[in-house]
Amino acid sequence: MRIGVPTEIKSDEYRVAITPAGVRELSARGQEVLIQAGAGEGSALSDNDFRAQGAHIVPDAAAVFAEAELVLKVKEPQPQEVAMLREEQTLFTYLHLAAAPSLTEGLRQSGATCIAYETVEDAGGRLPLLAPMSEVAGKIATQAGAFMLEKPLGGRGILLGGVPGVAAATVLVIGGGVVGMNAALIAIGMQADVFVFDRNIDRLRELEVAFGGRASTVYSSTLAVEEMLPQADLVIGSVLIHGARAPWVIRREQLALMKRHAVIVDVSIDQGGCFETSRPTTHSDPTFEVDGITHYCVTNMPGAVPITSTYALTNATLPYVLELAEHGVEEAIVNSPALRMGVNVRAGEIVHPAVANALGLTVGALDS
Repeated sequence: MRIGVPTEIKSDEYRVAITPAGVRELSARGQEVLIQAGAGEGSALSDNDFRAQGAHIVPDAAAVFAEAELVLKVKEPQPQEVAMLREEQTLFTYLHLAAAPSLTEGLRQSGATCIAYETVEDAGGRLPLLAPMSEVAGKIATQAGAFMLEKPLGGRGILLGGVPGVAAATVLVIGGGVVGMNAALIAIGMQADVFVFDRNIDRLRELEVAFGGRASTVYSSTLAVEEMLPQADLVIGSVLIHGARAPWVIRREQLALMKRHAVIVDVSIDQGGCFETSRPTTHSDPTFEVDGITHYCVTNMPGAVPITSTYALTNATLPYVLELAEHGVEEAIVNSPALRMGVNVRAGEIVHPAVANALGLTVGALDS
């Protein structure tokens, strides 16, 4: 199979969808890998690094899309990339279609098979290709929130960990999944006063053990959130429903309960955001203010640390890429329940139920 890797062109995106190690594994199995010149530079990987392991370096994205049967990316394709997709191609990347109707329509019209990292699901119901970036995003969320609390950046002017004689900041994490757990661990490490809210009692029990009593776990209800908001200096939203649009856990009127210039970080923004007032931002312009509350809603948080993120992501995706390459897309989808769950768009139809429901569309048959 001919596998193509273009340079990521989303704003402030420096990751790349394969490493030289991945090229080596594919080349050793007789697969052909095409990489756009300079695709790895943002992750400190040179063309020569890829070439040494058997990759063919091509001049531009047009060459990648024109020749590749399987296109590997990190972030959702931008309009000019969607225009280059063909019916016989397969795209394997993060898509987050539940909050992107125009992208969904573009992919549907392309006729390509589009497999989303974020909906590949293992036998235990876990999301193995979302997890590594959720770990990174959770840690960045706390770092970014702590930074944005500084007065010159519009924050309250409070140090997350406090100092002797001065109380630490209060951090509220809503959602105790992979993102929330990692956000809380960093906040604990920075010596903040940490509260983690979730609606899964078993998960709260797991977090109690993981945190060793260093954070409070609370069953999440509307009232519990409202009672906590007046105390919170930093709120991190990390709510996920597989493939679907994120639910709102804080509405605009509830911002009035918060301290002026408190910070909220919406890690669910790729899936539409879990705060009513959220809208997508970039690393170049990461924040905006609504009703005196600073919002940080960067849609590709892990892109800020591409060396860490590229290796973490490709460690997870490579086994699935090998499966697609060695067995072919048709056979891989039939034989791998995990990859089958990852298929969002195929033959002009939306075939993932959560995505279709979020967009108000009819679910197509995957095997049609």
